[in-house]
Amino acid sequence: MNRQAQAVVLLLLGGAVLKASFTEMYLRYVKEGLRPFLIASAILLIVAAVMTLLHDLRPATRANRGEPDGDHHESHGDDHGHDHGGKGHHEPRVGWLLILPVLGLLLVAPPALGSYAADQAGTALGSQPLSDYPPLPDGDPVKLPVLDYASRAIFDKGASLGDRRVQLTGFVATGANGEPILARMILSCCAADGRPIKLGLAGEAPTGLAPDTWVEVVGRYSDKLGRDPVNDAEIPYLDVESWRQVEAPKQPYE
Repeated sequence: MNRQAQAVVLLLLGGAVLKASFTEMYLRYVKEGLRPFLIASAILLIVAAVMTLLHDLRPATRANRGEPDGDHHESHGDDHGHDHGGKGHHEPRVGWLLILPVLGLLLVAPPALGSYAADQAGTALGSQPLSDYPPLPDGDPVKLPVLDYASRAIFDKGASLGDRRVQLTGFVATGANGEPILARMILSCCAADGRPIKLGLAGEAPTGLAPDTWVEVVGRYSDKLGRDPVNDAEIPYLDVESWRQVEAPKQPYE
């Protein structure tokens, strides 16, 4: 792979990142607040690629016009040496493998982390610190992130939840005994550090749904606790009163 080919790959990579940044695709890789940094990085990649191409093509342009080139004699000697040596200098061909992730980003739209990732990792609640929680906002039911409900249920023992009805949205995953659980992935930065928040479902729990099906559940705090088979952390439960299937949200991560 010569310098021009490297610049083309860099240009494709910058273009792919820029395209993803201006669509909702980037939300499958990073948190929403990182969008400006993605755009800036993509622009820098594109500028670097264009400058590399212009720098490499400039001597060829001067030669085609018949303009003198200070390096002409030395280049001629190099070319002569190449003729006798049989081969010129090339970068390792393995560099072409860099184009695979570029094509994947341009042509493939992978789904967000879901039930498979949740099944392979322990619930993130095991590392959450104990803290005080503010009163719930107004509304019936109260719309809460899965992480907020689970933290209040585990570390506050449901004191800040009381008997209020809450509404949570997440995807269906499989629990330790094969029962459906509600899960949501949380990110610190990007999908590479994604961790699941798992929630057991009691009462009128959803049944007959395939993993990764998104649902909206309404219920109340339950003092029932389960154990995560992956890291043995506690999993809180929700006493479900009603549920309905919904479309996957624009922002799949919390």
